Amino acid sequence: MFIQTESTPNPATLMFLPGQTVLETGTADFASVESAVTSPLARRVFSAGGVTGVFLGRDFVTVTKEEALDWSHVKPAILGAIMEHFQSGEPAIEGIQESDHADQDGPDSEIITQIKELLDTRVRPAVANDGGDITFRGFDRGIVYLHMKGACAGCPSSTLTLKMGIENLLRHYIPEVVEVRAVAA
Repeated sequence: MFIQTESTPNPATLMFLPGQTVLETGTADFASVESAVTSPLARRVFSAGGVTGVFLGRDFVTVTKEEALDWSHVKPAILGAIMEHFQSGEPAIEGIQESDHADQDGPDSEIITQIKELLDTRVRPAVANDGGDITFRGFDRGIVYLHMKGACAGCPSSTLTLKMGIENLLRHYIPEVVEVRAVAA
């Protein structure tokens, strides 16, 4: 098995491409080993040491390391953990995976449907190329609330992406959108 790596706009995050499907649908984000109880893959990656976050996508694993550590020290152990996982035959996630976007009903449901569709078709594929994901968390009085995951979380260019890219896109197609803000999970 050959696992490729790609850098991301976030210097503390690397994308690992195992050359096979990681998750059939959606994404999964783990900020700690405690949060990774449903993911044998994420637990293995955390056990490599120096890891502060694991994000699983369709065909990639994005790993965030401790700031003080150099990639040359942690990358070999992470590669080994990912390889060991795929050789084990275990699933990346055990059980049922929950939806990526938050549900929100109410008078703005048509606008929310449009926002989610634009995120799914225009935004998420682009940020997945950089090892991250952006999901809908809410819409209130013209403000769209989004959660940034994987390489997008903590990325130096994430504010620019959010304001200049996503906000402009949503405002262009949906006049009711006046602002986009990042929120924690």
